[in-house]
Amino acid sequence: MGHSMSEGTRLKDQPASERPRERLAALGPGALSPAELMAILLRTGLQGMNAVEVGKVLFQKFGSLHALARASVDDLRQVKGIGRDKAVTLVAAFALAQRMAGELQTEAPLLDTPEAIATLLREENRLLQVETLQVILLNTRRRLIRYEIVSQGTLDTLLVHAREVFKVAIAANAAALVLAHNHPSGDPSPSDADIKVTRDLIRAGQLLKIEVLDHIILGRATEERRKDYSSLRELGYFAG
Repeated sequence: MGHSMSEGTRLKDQPASERPRERLAALGPGALSPAELMAILLRTGLQGMNAVEVGKVLFQKFGSLHALARASVDDLRQVKGIGRDKAVTLVAAFALAQRMAGELQTEAPLLDTPEAIATLLREENRLLQVETLQVILLNTRRRLIRYEIVSQGTLDTLLVHAREVFKVAIAANAAALVLAHNHPSGDPSPSDADIKVTRDLIRAGQLLKIEVLDHIILGRATEERRKDYSSLRELGYFAG
């Protein structure tokens, strides 16, 4: 007990920037900046920098949590103060966050709006570096059965066969489906190829009595573009 009190006294004597663990315990994680949260994972600094300073260097190099989450162990080790063990710790932390986001979807959610689809897929798609077409399979009440990746590569260079999309829908006894894919560039605006593929699959669904409800394209929000996704139904491409 005496040792803990002495250690606590020393922590209080340190600048706030050097004791993020104490601040988290007292105030909760919401009170800490991303660099301070990173410092807790890093534990100690190196080469004359404390852990918070190393965290700030990471953000200066990668620019965002999104970019950090995509970084490999080798990428992280290029940063001053980051050795193999620290790099592995950071990669593991981001992987756990991604898996936790997946676990939040264990209940079959109601997927009757574009925002609901985007929320379902956002975290998993955030780290994808190539365009990946996904099919969200729904029951008659518009609740999730499951979703599957059916192809990878830009839609204008990868031929998307209706049989690939509807094979999984038939196997799941789906009443309807939503198409989704990501734009690694960050701009969720549909291309001409996106529109053509969507219209082709709508027609195929009509023949098979499996309704294609929407096609969601996921990107990233900016100051000028508040939404990080677009809905081809909202844009009018499902009319008529």
